[in-house]
Amino acid sequence: MTNLLNLSGEQYDYQLTIGKLLSTAAVIAPDQEIVYRDQVRMTYRDLIERINRLAAALTNLGVNPGDTISVFDYDSHRYLESYFAIPMMGAVLHTMNWRLSPEQIEYTMNHAEADVVMIHEDFLPLVESIRDKLTTIKKIILLKDSMEALQTSLVIDAEYEDMLAQASSHFDFPELDENTKATTFYTTGTTGLPKGVYFSHKQLVVHTLSTCITVGCYDTPVRFSSTDVYMPITPMFHVHAWGFPYLATMMGVKQVYPGKYEPEMLLKLILGERVTISHCVPTILQMLVSSPVAKKIDITHWKVIIGGARLPKGLAKDAMDLGIRIMAGYGMSETCPVISVSSLKPHMLDWDNEKKSDIVIKTGLPIPLVQVKIIDPDGNDLPNDGKSAGEIVVRTPWLTQGYFKDPEKSKELWKDGWLHTGDVANIDREGYIQITDRIKDVIKTGGEWISSLDLENVMSTHDAVAEAAAIGIPDKKWGERPMMIVTLKPQFQGNGVNAAVLKEFMKQCAKEGKIPKYGIPDFYAIVDAIPKTSVGKTDKKEIRKLYSQENLQIAARS
Repeated sequence: MTNLLNLSGEQYDYQLTIGKLLSTAAVIAPDQEIVYRDQVRMTYRDLIERINRLAAALTNLGVNPGDTISVFDYDSHRYLESYFAIPMMGAVLHTMNWRLSPEQIEYTMNHAEADVVMIHEDFLPLVESIRDKLTTIKKIILLKDSMEALQTSLVIDAEYEDMLAQASSHFDFPELDENTKATTFYTTGTTGLPKGVYFSHKQLVVHTLSTCITVGCYDTPVRFSSTDVYMPITPMFHVHAWGFPYLATMMGVKQVYPGKYEPEMLLKLILGERVTISHCVPTILQMLVSSPVAKKIDITHWKVIIGGARLPKGLAKDAMDLGIRIMAGYGMSETCPVISVSSLKPHMLDWDNEKKSDIVIKTGLPIPLVQVKIIDPDGNDLPNDGKSAGEIVVRTPWLTQGYFKDPEKSKELWKDGWLHTGDVANIDREGYIQITDRIKDVIKTGGEWISSLDLENVMSTHDAVAEAAAIGIPDKKWGERPMMIVTLKPQFQGNGVNAAVLKEFMKQCAKEGKIPKYGIPDFYAIVDAIPKTSVGKTDKKEIRKLYSQENLQIAARS
């Protein structure tokens, strides 16, 4: 019998690199469309040629393997090309969060040691204000949507489309080691400077394959197949747009990129291009669902994965009432990001929508190749009983190996060989994770912990409430007491909904066992808008500043 492990001959050492994701689409969908707003239509054949041209153009400009390229752009075909061309040539793609402050942008670009910046015309003033402080930038490439001439103090070394037009349509991409660094970006916490995370080619490919299995093979409310039309509504600078542009490209589906997020344009594309699947944070979904236009059109073909913050049951119900299929997902910058999604198990498929909605808003089931457990403060494992709450720690092949140039923080992140998320959760007997809070956001009152996310979720089910945020405020007797900040739906503004009404609702929820009695908030503030972070999450840090002990007179005490 032949020993197949010892066959003679030269063998190819197959490396899991990003370029391999393009090969399937090149064969099965060369003429499939990729759309940018109402400005650009091209095929996958065009995409692959433009990826080659971009790599050739960057090489002509002096970019070498190992160099870092910072990209400032909206969600666009250009960004998609950069997702592939830059790592495939051996350089590092730095997806730049243009919503950061100028000081944070300066810090992250210098810390990442960026060599080249590719920048949309809208963001030129940002870089103009800090150009003399950027110590490593050698070249600037302009990305333009308009035909108008620009006035800028920056020295522009090339314009993107001109650069591609002059470059060769073929580039000899190097054979890279799959562990080559492919991407980097910065996560901003509540304290300290932004922290850099980074991912290899292999990590991105394995993450793509596992996510594909999860949303393609399992019977989820939001299933992604080859006939879908994909449009991201998560910024492409944010954790690889959750990895879905890589997944969509590998599958060869029609892709639609919306550019700057404008409700009218988003709805126009969803309808006109028949977009069937997207992902976004709850804030974006709230903006679209509450738009008067949404109630006049048919968007029952649309499926949405929600991440970045807990999906409130009230918002989920509003979306489902419009016929939108919806489910939650979970991850973070350090995890590439997908860790879990709220798939339904086979015995749940016949449940009514009300019962299903309790599942789809959960943090979800771990996706393939993810190990998850919850631990107490001493590092001991806690049972999966749906009650015991502790910190989520994870292992997968695609987690960042640490924080760039920060060994101390990296050591904290990877204590005892598990990545520590900083999220408090429980896991039920079915295996579903439910995050109850960030460790830093738990409200500690009289020796008991109250989940701010649970309070927000319950408050969101009030008919008048559009959004809700809960924080702990100092209290001499109890240490902290919960406070609720809400925005109202337009039709309820000025209709007598006040702090007393909201507190009475929360009291009723406590009677029904939805929250503990000691969790009924003492303070309520009805505001025009709840502060958000640069990626659309509720900014608890800013809210705490607004409602500090000195400023509590702003809130109405019931």
